[in-house]
Parts: sequence; structure tokens; C-alpha cells
Amino acid sequence: MSAAVSAAVSAAGAVGAAAQVVLVAAGAPVLVGLMRQVRARLEGRAGAGFLQPWRDLRKLVRKEAITPDGTGPIFRTAPLVLAGTALVIAAVIPVATTASPLDGAADLFAVAALLALGTVALALAGLDTGTAFGGMGASREMTVMALVEPTILVSIFALSVPVGSTNLGAIVTSTLHEPQRVASPASVLAAVALAVVAIAETGRIPVDNPSTHLELTMIHEAMVLEYAGPDLALVEWASAMRLTILLGLVANLFAPWGIAGASPAMLPVALIAFAAKVAVLGGALAAGEVFMAKLRMFRVPELLAGSFVLALLAVAASYFLVAP
Repeated sequence: MSAAVSAAVSAAGAVGAAAQVVLVAAGAPVLVGLMRQVRARLEGRAGAGFLQPWRDLRKLVRKEAITPDGTGPIFRTAPLVLAGTALVIAAVIPVATTASPLDGAADLFAVAALLALGTVALALAGLDTGTAFGGMGASREMTVMALVEPTILVSIFALSVPVGSTNLGAIVTSTLHEPQRVASPASVLAAVALAVVAIAETGRIPVDNPSTHLELTMIHEAMVLEYAGPDLALVEWASAMRLTILLGLVANLFAPWGIAGASPAMLPVALIAFAAKVAVLGGALAAGEVFMAKLRMFRVPELLAGSFVLALLAVAASYFLVAP
């Protein structure tokens, strides 16, 4: 009987993991469309609609792929690596369920390494083009990544200290059982730090402007200027998935209510709850961008260094302000 129950739980977890990937893959462009719509409404414009990013991707897929002269395999494989790492992260992290058979791989360090792998692949592709803009964007991206990745590690590590595990599923489950931890100083400091680095990692204002093509301000766009057709569609789709994943991590680490365990009946509710939480965070981020200006590049390290200090304070608080 226990074997049958274990098999049922494993099957439900596999369905949940597959549903997570489908939700992130299909919903990421819709999230980008929602954020653009929020910005358009606040700026007094009608906007193009929620599904416009999907229309743009369909248009790009139908175009011819162009490879610049002198580029090697890195340029062509970077979009695949970027999209592949995003899909793997979507499968392993607790998006809608904590009973995924891949839950053991949802370690903090493994997820951060996958995020860094996608970033490095795109930066190498920018360098592979041999253009001034590609090199400039890659250099800036590495500067941002060098400050963002340690902050992600340290801020989530602060949440793992009371749990005794760096597994993201274990952290989410512990928060579900002890919701009062959300109001602790360590959680508040970690939440602020993680929110700042999520904005930086996804290239949003005030670190980067995803809608600009001004040479002196570009970071992400400078690395992908040479892409066209299906390759550009893959890069844009992967970037949208990374945005969804990071907003989802912020939502589920600090407000995991609604996430399903091993119950398949709760899975639709969990998927709807995740979509609602990410939509709220995305809308709030888009609304904030309307009232903020992009920082000068030399000011960005100061912002990210401040978030790293907050993450260190969160770790200190998790050690020294725990209940006896």
C-alpha cells in the first residue's frame, strides 16, 4: 500500500512539474504584455494588448535567422542555453508544487548557477560578434552579475538558516508551516535585497531599460543587437521566462500560500495563485517604472552593493534574532 501511495505522489509531482514548465513558458510573454499594458495605461496610452509579445514572437519565428560574419558556435547556441536553463529552473523550483520529483535539484546554489550560466552564455555571444556594442553590453552585464549573484545567494541563505537546508522546496514548506517568519527582520531584509537584484537580473528600470535602444544606456539590448528571426525570438522568450521565474521566487519564498503539496486536486488552485501573485508583482514593478528614471551606469554598483549589505544584515538577523 505504501508503494502505491508513493507512486501516486510521484505521479502527482511529475504532473505538477510539467504544469509548472507549461505555465512559465506560456505565461511569460503574457506577463510582459501585462506589464507593458500597465505602463501604457499609466502614461495615458491604449497599449498593444496582453498578447502582443506572443504576436511579436510569432512574427520573429517566421523570419530568416541571420548569423553575422566571423561569429562561431557560441553565438548560435547562446539562445538555446538561455532558454534551456530557464526551462530547467521552471521545472525544479517550487512554482506550484513542493512535491516535484526534481525537488532535490532545487538547491539554492544550483538555481543560482543556472541563472549565471544563461547570463554568461549571452555575454559570450555579445563578445563573439566582435562589435563595440556587444562588448560594451557584455562588460556591463558581467559587472551587474558579479554583484547580483552573491546577493541572491546570501539573501536566500538568510531564509535557509532557520530551516537548516538550502533546498527551495524545504524553505517554502517551512514558511507554510510557520507563517510568522515572513514578518521577521531577516525575511524583510532578504525580501528587499532579493527584489532589488531581481530587477537588476531581469534588466528593468532603474538598472536597465528594456524598451530603449540608446547606445550609451543599453545593457541587455546591446548584447542581442545582432540577433534576428528565430534566434531573437528565443532570446526574448527566455528573458520573459527569467523575469517570471524571479518574480515567482520572490512571491513563493515570502508568500507561499496557495502552493500545492502532493495533492493533485490543489494543483489548479496553485497554478492560479502563482499566476495571480506574479501578475500583481509584475504590475507593481511596471507601475513603479513609470515614476522612476534609469540610473547612470556608475550608480548601479552602488545600488547593488546596498542590496548586498541588506542581504548580509538578513543573514546576521537570522542568526542573532532567532527565538530561543
